[in-house]
This record gives sequence, structure tokens and C-alpha cells, in this order.
Amino acid sequence: MHSDLETDTAAAHALFQSLEGMEGLAQDEPAPAATRRAFPGQAALIKLYPGVLVAATIALASQWLATHYGAPVMLFALLFGMTFHFLHQEGRCIPGIEFSSKAILRFGVALLGARITASQILGLGLTPIVMVIVGIASTIGLGALVAKRMGLRPSFGVLSGGAVGICGASAALAIASVLPRGKDSERDTILAVVTVTALSTIAMITYPLLTAALHLDHTKAGIFLGGTIHDVAQVVGAGYMISPHTGDVATYVKLLRVTMLLPVVFTIAFVVTRMGPGASGGAKPTVPLFLVGFAALVVVNSLGWLAKPVTDTANEISRWCLVTAIAGLGMKTSFKALITAGWRPVVLMVLETAWIAGVVLVAVTFFS
Repeated sequence: MHSDLETDTAAAHALFQSLEGMEGLAQDEPAPAATRRAFPGQAALIKLYPGVLVAATIALASQWLATHYGAPVMLFALLFGMTFHFLHQEGRCIPGIEFSSKAILRFGVALLGARITASQILGLGLTPIVMVIVGIASTIGLGALVAKRMGLRPSFGVLSGGAVGICGASAALAIASVLPRGKDSERDTILAVVTVTALSTIAMITYPLLTAALHLDHTKAGIFLGGTIHDVAQVVGAGYMISPHTGDVATYVKLLRVTMLLPVVFTIAFVVTRMGPGASGGAKPTVPLFLVGFAALVVVNSLGWLAKPVTDTANEISRWCLVTAIAGLGMKTSFKALITAGWRPVVLMVLETAWIAGVVLVAVTFFS
């Protein structure tokens, strides 16, 4: 009887030994060292796959819900990721979650370059280009200035201003990857993504009504929508809600804003490096590799070397990478941490949204 009890106890321990990694299956006895054949990267793969698998599963569920209910996929990925925050507190999922929120994120941002060509940018004329540059620069500057006055970190003002001014969640993730790391960095990133996604959805619904009330023609309406709404998907939805021509113009203007992601992130990385503790030793700022990839894809696509199936595939992979990355970021942040941030970050981003809308409206009314 005693031996049977010991046997059952040992089997139970073996059965649940892998719960930490979420497999829920008994682990086999390790094979003798002489018979095991390791392949390159095997150790890293074993270390990363639990967390990456969870993030990818959340991304799949978020995409299914977004497709069926018409809500932003980024918002679903964030909220679902935050419900699994306990996986980032301890256990085998931590390395994969970190990998998803950093390496996969940067790869997805790099692939955004496959959307853009120089001809799309130059075909818009001078006014939209100047409008976009002034709008983005002033929004980021306003964010940094007002954030300091409101008792927030200036880095959050830069992060939120870039998210509002460039391309919403994608810009927030890219800018966050080069900002100084602090104890509230992940919380600030998630807060910026949640708020900019919500504001972008509201703008998609209300801005077409605003263009009609202001009696803007289809071209001016497209410039306004493309220059103000934060996320690409919402720009497309709002533009084609009015007319195909408005949708085309809005998409090109939005792509022009996305193009600004490269110089803005590089400038922020340069300034951060110069201001960092290592700058005093004469260290030179380095260009993040994902920005090099972004620029290279823009150039290659502008030269016509990428076939449409290739660009479509790159865009799809980029989208999945960003959704997976934001699921990882969600798992790194708790609801409690967001609540403690208070109302001021939200007010700041609403102010930034109103500011860029005003800048674009002035440009559309008086200079086009």
C-alpha cells in the first residue's frame, strides 16, 4: 500500500510538473546527452516559444473578434493581453513575452516601409507635405511642453504626440522602443496605445460628419481625414465612407504621415543617445536596425523592385507582428498600473488630437 501511494504521488508530480510552461502534460525523462541532437537556436527556441505562443494566440483571437464585430484589432489584443498579465509575473512565458514586445515589434515596424513609395509622396504636391511636417513636429512639441506643465514625464508627451501625429499605435510602439526605459515605460506605452486607438475610432465616426458640415470637397476632405485620424485602418474606413476619391487621397496623405516615422524615430533616438549617461564619453548614436530596414524597404519599393504580391505579404506580416507585439505589451501591464496613471495623460492626448486637427484644417482651408 505504501509503495502504491508513493507511485501515485510521483505520477501526479510528473503530470503537473510542466504547468509553469502551460503545457499541462507530463515531461518525458531527458534523453542521455550522447543521444540528443541539438540544432542551432534550439535553446533559444525552447526558452521563447511559450510566451510567443500565448501572444500569437491572443493575436489570432483578437483578429477573429475584430473581423466579426468591426472593432479595432489592436484594442482587442491590448485588453486580452492585459487579462493574462499574471503570465509575465513569473514562469516560463516571460522570455517569450519580452521577445514579442520588442524583437517582433521592431520587425513589424520595419516591414511598414513596404507600404510606401516616393511617387505616392511627391504626387500629393507641396502643401500636404508641409502640412504633415508642421503638424507632426508641432504636435510632438506641444505634447512635450504640456506634459511637463501637467506634471507628466516629457517622454510621455513625446510618445503621445508621436502617436497622435504619425500613425497611432504603430508609431507609439516604434517611439517607445527608442525612448529611455523606466519603471513606468510599459504603462505609458499601453496607455498611449489604448487612448490613441479610442480617439482614432471616435474620429473615424465623427470627422466625416465634420467635413460635410464644413462643406469640404472630396479632395480637401481626403486631405483632412488623412492628416488627422491616427490609425491607417480608421483613415481608410472614414475616407471611403465619403467617396472612392476621398478614400484614395486620405490613404496617400496617411502614408505620407507614416513615412515620417523614420526621421522622427531616428531623431528621438539621436537625442536620447546624446542626453543619455553614455553620451559624455563621446559615444556616437547608433541607428536602430529596424529603422534601417524601414528605409531600405521604402527605397526598394520606390524603385519598383517589389512586386505587389510581395508588398501585400509584407504588409500582412507587419500587421500580424504588430498585433502580436501589442498582445505581449498587454501581458506586461496590469489594469491597476493604468488606473494609477490618472486622467491627465488622457486629457493631454485629447488636446494633441484637437491641435493637429486645427493645424490640418487651417492648411486645407487657406493653402489648398
